Amino acid sequence: MSIRQNQVHRDGDHGSCSDNCGCHHHPHDSACHHSGQETDRLDPSDLSAHHITCSRCSLPMDRCVCPPQEAATKLFSIQGLDCADCAAKVERGIQQIEGLEAVSVSFTAGVVQVKAKDPDRFLGILNTVADRLEPGCAIVERRAARSAESEPDAKGLTEWFFGEDYAKIQLILGAILFALGEVLAHIGGADSLWIGCYLGAYAVIGLPIVAVAIRMLIKGQLFDEHFLMAVATLGAFAIRQWPEAVGVMLFYRIGEFFEDKATERSRSQIMAAADLRPEVVNLVSENGKTEVIPSEDAKIGDLVLVHAGDRIPLDGTIVEGHSQIDTSPVTGEPVPISVKTGDAVVSGCVNTAGTLTLRVDKPLSESMVTRILDAVENAAASKPKMDRFISRFSKYYTPFVVFTAIATAILPPLIGGASWDKWIYTALSFLVISCPCALVLSVPLAYFSGIGAGSKLGILFKGGLALESLSDVKNVVFDKTGTITEGNFAVQSIAPESGMTADELLALTAAAEAHSNHPIAVSIVHRAKRDHLDLSPAADIVETAGQGIAANIDGRTVCVGNAKHIAASGISHVPDGTAYGTPVYVAVNGTFAGTIVIADTIKDEAADAIGRIKQAGLSTAMLTGDTEENAQAVASKTGIDAVYAKLLPEEKLGTLQQIRQSGGSTMFVGDGINDAPVLAGANVGAAMGSGADAAIEAADVVFMNSNLDAIPTALDIAAQTKRVSWANIVFALSVKAIVMILGLLGFANMWFAVFADTGVAMLCVLNAIRILYQKRGLASMA
Repeated sequence: MSIRQNQVHRDGDHGSCSDNCGCHHHPHDSACHHSGQETDRLDPSDLSAHHITCSRCSLPMDRCVCPPQEAATKLFSIQGLDCADCAAKVERGIQQIEGLEAVSVSFTAGVVQVKAKDPDRFLGILNTVADRLEPGCAIVERRAARSAESEPDAKGLTEWFFGEDYAKIQLILGAILFALGEVLAHIGGADSLWIGCYLGAYAVIGLPIVAVAIRMLIKGQLFDEHFLMAVATLGAFAIRQWPEAVGVMLFYRIGEFFEDKATERSRSQIMAAADLRPEVVNLVSENGKTEVIPSEDAKIGDLVLVHAGDRIPLDGTIVEGHSQIDTSPVTGEPVPISVKTGDAVVSGCVNTAGTLTLRVDKPLSESMVTRILDAVENAAASKPKMDRFISRFSKYYTPFVVFTAIATAILPPLIGGASWDKWIYTALSFLVISCPCALVLSVPLAYFSGIGAGSKLGILFKGGLALESLSDVKNVVFDKTGTITEGNFAVQSIAPESGMTADELLALTAAAEAHSNHPIAVSIVHRAKRDHLDLSPAADIVETAGQGIAANIDGRTVCVGNAKHIAASGISHVPDGTAYGTPVYVAVNGTFAGTIVIADTIKDEAADAIGRIKQAGLSTAMLTGDTEENAQAVASKTGIDAVYAKLLPEEKLGTLQQIRQSGGSTMFVGDGINDAPVLAGANVGAAMGSGADAAIEAADVVFMNSNLDAIPTALDIAAQTKRVSWANIVFALSVKAIVMILGLLGFANMWFAVFADTGVAMLCVLNAIRILYQKRGLASMA
């Protein structure tokens, strides 16, 4: 089975416009841009525990008999939601439901994040509120949404008529009629001909907007964008501005169409990259036959066959076969790694060579592919402060511009006796630019793009807030073992005394240490085997705990250990210790034979990554429980600014707080269980993907490849995301303000206004999604 067969990307868990959502003129994936300032009219009594019915026991919440549970966070899919402003309106309504502790609706990811005691009980009222605020909007279980997507898409007449195909026909026909009207008007054709062309064009592209506007007006949504666009264009007809009335509506629809397609494309690509879950797996039965079953039916202990070219479906252990696997879908690291029987592998990686038989260690719900998808979806639902600010700002922006338009239409003619047509025309242009969609869509899309850009490189940002906080970091603080270093001992140097070669010293030492399971002994034996040295059998072995070992090898007494152990064999003086690492001294027949230095290996990319961090103007520090000498040696080799050594786990958090107080916002990078409190106490906690689960859970950012180059890359993504978001805000507001001022001075018309609305929105969306397509990578990938 190929990768394509083994996996179905579910990039559309975002719903579609139903035939009663008020968005009929749009394709199913387009934006309707309801402003929603008048739509949050929910009777608080309807949302109280007395009136809310539990979805499980069907009783009111205040009499619910379901067993009490701790508060939990859950994601639901939301369907029939087609713009960020609609999402904000639904979110405000759901937040009024009694019993919900936190709510976040993400238009970009098509999800609703709910925190409550047993969130499933609220599914019924969630749907009721969502449908009341946005007719046709539905909140469903994630699994139900995926199942619905896998079914054939049978479109009825209504769905086809108001769907994407018809929208294209509308735009093409409307553009032809508009162009024909322009030609006839300029060549002196009969008025009835070119006016008829304009009216025909408007009927095709404008009447769907007017129909929705009427529906929204009946519901009391005065500041709905459809209503404002209808008023602006019909008003232009009333003052005989035929080309502007039709042209503004046409280019509004065209810009909206391409804006929607760009948004949907980025959304689907991000979710497709994050959703690596398989649809089915090849289960090996007891009789040796292979059976294809749904991936969620695979249980711990089941044997699964993974052919060459397939994606590893579930986390497990190889019980048969050897191969090369491509880990880049999970870690972003393109270099394949060799695996063999007994090796643990994670789901999402691609088996590139031989066939593997895998024993399932974790079901689909707990495997890496699901954890990655959950991380991205939860991240999309976690909004940064900037997004919340824009949502609040948009509630006041549209009414302000509308009332300014009314004042512009009425006051100048009354005060100065100026032309009513001129000021009404100016006021109508204000209505066109009154929608804040460029802001409410592009800012969350920028952060969603940043999250997607990170996930493609094996960097998981746990929310827009984490990404936003990362852009404000002034200090990067590292744990040492497992973060800056590899986390395992290795031979760093071999220094034999006269009359002894390096290989001979290593062979004698490894022969003695071969009977010990101490990490230092294991590293020495591993080096000897790597160098293909022959090890003689050892006899009369005596191991002294915490000091060393003695043995008889080829008739020679070999003593290996620390200075105290060597002194006990009659050698009173050994060379001074090294700057970094643990010296292992060797004596043969009572004579000092040499020193082997063991140390935790510094990661190859450490110095370069830390250099890139410092080039960005950030300070660096290291917290470790290791000795001062070892810590300083690591710092000198990697370029770290400050070192705090010999710290107990509880002392690391206090030291981190001191760094925060003196240096500002701080990011801590660690991987151990003892790092979890420090990760949680930092402004931004980052964990290596190879680290302990407790550290990964406590972190705001997870580097799946455990590569230090990912840290400056993550900082770069965060900085770019913040720059793009602010650029969109400044650009959108500046253009709108300039067009309004030019309109008041008589230099701007409705063509300028439609650019300030739809044109600016489309440009902001394109600017936001360029974060996703920016070519970047880890230094090691160059």
